Amino acid sequence: MLSKRLLILAFMAAGLAGSACSKQPSLRLHGFLESLEIAPVLLAAGHHYPRGISLHRGGIANLVGRVTSGYGEPGEADLATNAETQLLRHSVGNPDLRVIMTVTEGNYRIVARRSAGITQLADLKGKRIGTMDNTSAAWFLERMLASVQLTPADVTVLGDIDLPQLSDALVEGRVDAISMWSPEPEEAALALGEDAIAFSGEGIYREIFSINTTAQILADPARRRDIRAFLAALLAANDEMAADPGRARQLVTARMTDYAPDVIAAAWPHHRYLAGKVPDLLDVMAEQEQWVARVDGRAARPREALAALIDYSLLEEVLAERAAR
Repeated sequence: MLSKRLLILAFMAAGLAGSACSKQPSLRLHGFLESLEIAPVLLAAGHHYPRGISLHRGGIANLVGRVTSGYGEPGEADLATNAETQLLRHSVGNPDLRVIMTVTEGNYRIVARRSAGITQLADLKGKRIGTMDNTSAAWFLERMLASVQLTPADVTVLGDIDLPQLSDALVEGRVDAISMWSPEPEEAALALGEDAIAFSGEGIYREIFSINTTAQILADPARRRDIRAFLAALLAANDEMAADPGRARQLVTARMTDYAPDVIAAAWPHHRYLAGKVPDLLDVMAEQEQWVARVDGRAARPREALAALIDYSLLEEVLAERAAR
């Protein structure tokens, strides 16, 4: 069997994340296509948006003419999905970035080995913890440690392990715990069985996975019209998922070939599919900005500068139209 890394590379090389519609697409979206968070986007693109949208691997970097090494496909985007962490990071040099709708909230977990002497969160002191540097998973780890009066200096953070290898590293004993978004924690927990112990981040941090674009794109009447239609399609997809998530889950499972169906099923409940506004988004961004600025070695921006990154105007138009029906 191919390794997880080879499967991902083969997936990218084959271009399987290409157009969701055979006709010329009206929009280009770059996102984390092999994730549970993106399920409503896949459903909207494939079944609720008749104008056609091309889907590519990537994220906010594609909105600003960059590609994250080893992660995304080249190409400019009209829309991009990411958690709020990358919006904060990329908007420093690109203040016209805008978050226009939240798609999913993801509840992260730390999974550890009981056999490493871990039975409570405070037991992480002195342990090796795998995560991914400069991501929401690393921020989550810091918040979780702080909840028991620990800091990253109290543990050994291994932030350079490839995502597909994190659960393997835990099972094989190369780390004592992992801090990561789903379904990596669920894969590790299922593999460890009774040796696994999980610590939920509920009430401490949840990922806010959103649709992003730029002020320049929103100012283009044609693209604004198409994005408006896609937001309406996302709302329709979310309604379908609330009634029956089966088709969306099938779309995710077909793309997430690195994970067995039982792993995806175990991870599914750790997500809230909302397709709308998040009332405390600015609060979350303002708090996380302090961490991102420290990690990136720069001054933190004031709350007013972060507020400018949120533009719900197009979503409000769509919601008003739905309410008027």
